[in-house]
Parts: sequence; C-alpha cells; structure tokens
Amino acid sequence: MARNTYKEDEILEEPFDIRHLLRASAYIRKYSSRMILALVLSALGGAAALVSPMLIQRALDEAIPVGNIHMLVTLVLWLVVFYAVSVVFTTIRSRIMVNVSQNIIYNIRSDLFEHLQKLPFQYYDDRPHGKILIRVVNYVNSVSDMLSNGLINIVLEILNLVFIVVFMFIVDVKLSLVVMAGVPVLMVFMFWIKNKQRKAWQQVSNKNSNLNAYLQENIVGARITQIFAREDENAEIFSGLSERARHAWMRAVSYSTLVWPGIDTISVTVRAAIFITGLVIFGQGQTTLGVIVAISSYASRFWQPIMNLGNIFNNFINNIAYLERIFETIDEPVTVDDAEDASEMPPISGRVEFDHVCFSYEKGKEILHDVSFTVEPGESIALVGPTGAGKSTIVSLVSRFYNVDSGRILIDGTDISKVTLKSLRSQMGIMLQDSFIFSGTIEDNIRYGKLNATMEEIEKASATVCADDFIGKLPDGYRSEVKERGSLLSQGQKQLISFARTLLSDPAILVLDEATSSIDVQTERALQKGLNNMLKGRTSFVIAHRLSTITGCDKIMYIDEGGIAECGTHDELMARRGLYYRLYTAQIEDTI
Repeated sequence: MARNTYKEDEILEEPFDIRHLLRASAYIRKYSSRMILALVLSALGGAAALVSPMLIQRALDEAIPVGNIHMLVTLVLWLVVFYAVSVVFTTIRSRIMVNVSQNIIYNIRSDLFEHLQKLPFQYYDDRPHGKILIRVVNYVNSVSDMLSNGLINIVLEILNLVFIVVFMFIVDVKLSLVVMAGVPVLMVFMFWIKNKQRKAWQQVSNKNSNLNAYLQENIVGARITQIFAREDENAEIFSGLSERARHAWMRAVSYSTLVWPGIDTISVTVRAAIFITGLVIFGQGQTTLGVIVAISSYASRFWQPIMNLGNIFNNFINNIAYLERIFETIDEPVTVDDAEDASEMPPISGRVEFDHVCFSYEKGKEILHDVSFTVEPGESIALVGPTGAGKSTIVSLVSRFYNVDSGRILIDGTDISKVTLKSLRSQMGIMLQDSFIFSGTIEDNIRYGKLNATMEEIEKASATVCADDFIGKLPDGYRSEVKERGSLLSQGQKQLISFARTLLSDPAILVLDEATSSIDVQTERALQKGLNNMLKGRTSFVIAHRLSTITGCDKIMYIDEGGIAECGTHDELMARRGLYYRLYTAQIEDTI
C-alpha cells in the first residue's frame, strides 16, 4: 500500500475573532449605502409579510361568522397587497445584495492577486499551488456572502424575531407565553448541534483543501506520473484523500440533518401546546378560533429566525477562519520590495559589481560567502561549477529576486537595493531553464515583455533566434494558439519562443540560465549565431550545461564552496589545469 506523505492542511478550527471582521469592514464600507437600502427594504418586506396572520384572524373572527362578504373581500385584497409588497421588496433587496457580494469578491480577489504577484519565489516553493488557489477562489467566495448578506441577515433576523414577538403579544399574551416557553429548550439544542456542525464543516474544508492541492499537483505532473508508472500509487493516494473528504462531508451532513427534525419537534410540541391551551381558554370563552390560528401561524414563523441566526453564527465561525487565511496571505511579507526612498534606475550601460556579498536561503546555511567581482559593460560571463554551488543564486541576485544578507550589488555604480524593481528588471532579460509559455497565441507570448512591439519586430526577433522556422510551419503561424504551459510545443520550441521574447525586450543585461538545455545540438549550433548577436553589446551572464557553448565568453567563473574558486578565459583556465580544466575534460571524454 502506498504511503500518503502529502502534507495535511492547517486545521481551520479557530475561535470567532472579531478583529478579522473589523478588518474586513474596509471592503463593506464602500457599499454601505446600498446595504442600508437593502436592509430597509427587507425590514419593510418582512413587516408586510407578518400582517397576514392578523388579517386571517379578522377574517375568521369577524367576517366569516357574520357572513360579511365585503369585509372578507377587502381583507383578501389587503392580504394580496401586503404579500406583493413583501415579494417586491425582497426581490429588489436580493438584486442589490448580489451586486454588492460580487463587488466584494472582486475587491478581495484583486487585492489577493496583486499581492501574490509581489511575493518572493520562496513563498511558492514552500506551498502547494492548489492550496493557494483554494484561498483565492473558494475562500473568497465563501466570505463575500458573509460580509454582505450575512451581516444584513443578522440584523434582519433579529428584527424579524422582534416583529413576530410584538405581533404575537398584540394578538394574545397568554398563548404567546406558551410559545416563549419553548425557547430555552431550543437554545440548549442549538448550542449542542451548532458546536458539532462547526467542527464538522471545518474538517470538510480542511480535507477538500488537501484534495484540491493534490489534484492540481498531479494534473501538472501528469507526464512524470506516466513516465514512472505511478498511476496506481497516485490513484490510491487520491482515493484516500477523497475518502477522507467524503467521510468528513457525510459526518457534517449527518449533524446538519438533525437540525430540522430537532426544531420541528420543538415547534410541533409548542404548537400542540398552543392548541391545547387555546382550546381550554376557548372553552372558557377567553379567546377565539382566529386568535388560536394566528398565534399558531406566528409560532411556526417564530422558530425560523432563531434557526437562521444559529446557521448564520455557524457560517460566521467557519468563514472567520477562511477570512483569517485570506488576510494571512495578504499579510505575507513581501521580502523583496522597493525601498521607501527608491529612485528610478537610469538607463543601464552594464557595469555589474558584487561587493563582499553574502547570501543564504535559510539562516545558518550560507550559499555565497564574501563574493566580490566586477563585470565591465558588454562583457559575457559564464558561471560553471557543481550543482548547488550558487551559480543560479548569483544571477538571481543580479535581478534582485532576493535580498543579500550583507554586502552590495551595484550596477553602473548604483546600489540595486536603492532603485525600484520595475525600473531595474525592465532593463534586464532573463532566460530560465524552464521556459514558461502562457495560454494564447505565439505572437502574444513573444510580445509579453514589449506590448507595443510591431509584427515586424516580432518576426525579426524570432528569425534571430531561429524560432521562425518552426513557427512558419504551424497552421496559423504566429497566431497559432498554444495551450496552458505550451503543452503542444516541445521543450526546445518553448525555449526558442522564450529567446525571442527576451530578445524583443532589448535588455541591457542578459541572463541565460541553462537556456539551451532542451534544444538539440543541431538547432543550438544554428542558434549560436543568434545568441552571439544577442550577447553583442550587452553585459551577459551565462550558465550552461554544455561547456562547449561558453568557451567564447570573456570570463569564466568556477563557483564552488560559496565563492569564486577560479576566474579567467577558457584558454587561461585550461592552462591552469585546475577545477575548470578537470570539469571540461571530463565532459569532453563523456561525449566521445
């Protein structure tokens, strides 16, 4: 049996924290006038609906016994009018609140998305993407209804309850006290059942979050699953997660299905007591049939607001936990951001300087230690060395995807921590080993870094990097649609499109991190001319698996043990017969 090592989601079993609700009020205040209007309309509609039992009472006690047809017709017409008023006002209120709810969803989701785009790489490395998605989609949908309809419904149900009690006592005090006698019993029952429901539905959310995260991960990694024939094992793990989600759901539903029978039992018992008490009083001539029927009608309505308030409270408990997760994401620190006094990076000529730079991803595990070097404008620098030595870290620091622990990185004499990220990165071109392709056309993907690029510029950039050949063979050429992550393209084709995208942005500093790893040798040789054109006049950092492609670089740095072990041209390093020489000759021998 496959062991499920999938990390469980955090338990959403949180106490009701009013601070989260107060913080969320910022999203509500924008629509306060509309919500007040909806509240007023609902209150008027609810009050209109509660007039009906009193009209029925008059019909039974006054119109029908004496055969007063005119009065009966009048009462029926008023019944229709009040019913119509209730329906119209409730319908208008519903439309207003649907609009408010969708606006709140839009605002929260926009804030979440904008913040997610600023979060560092480490945030996405540490969390399954499915769990991030469930916060942006499911949790936001849930809390939006709480922030809009939930708050209004609390006030409405309380008002409705007050109206019912007032109307009930106006009709008959003694029978109203019989109804009120059932309240303590109901409160004890609701307290017990709601506590069980809250915990059960929180477990449902927890299990669904795990299921969603695992499903998303396996959809993305479907190829790896099939390569390693892991279908059966993954299906078993998924089955386990799905079974736990199903079990949690059934347990929650089992508690939910007890609510109505419990309330109905109390309601029926109370209404039976009303009729028994009413008949005794009726027999003594102290009440009328119309009063008994009216109180019975009010009694049947009396329990609904109480149950609704219990449901709303339970919903609040769950959604406050969701709200906390949303704010937890929004509060996730943006560790790499513009300084308060950050200035715009002037046009870059390309001089890069590392000044005693130290860096670590985790405290106590230093990746780079006291690294210093200078790259002159237009120089091409190759970074080689063992896996995990810090090659990609260096180029990531140049682009300021991370902050250094100590030391400085300067471009043209300007400390990059003092300039805005946009002004810095907009002048840099970065090609990664994993070339990401967005859904859309090939033209859109190439234009991604320069939205105002002309078709002529796109075709020129594609021709320079040898991408125009395969693009021209596609049915719709540059307007050919590519699916999510470029699933219909080979890795090499995706890298060529990424090359064209990077070249089109015309960067002053170019970073190529294993950028040709998925391109065949023949295409790479043809591409080399285009690469030479790309590198010409630009400061460039190149990390390449095939060392034969970097022999023409101005400098080659061998990175090892947190620093620069060797530095020089290809010929100089080969003459030293050191670390680079051994790496290069070993690779040549492997290809023979």
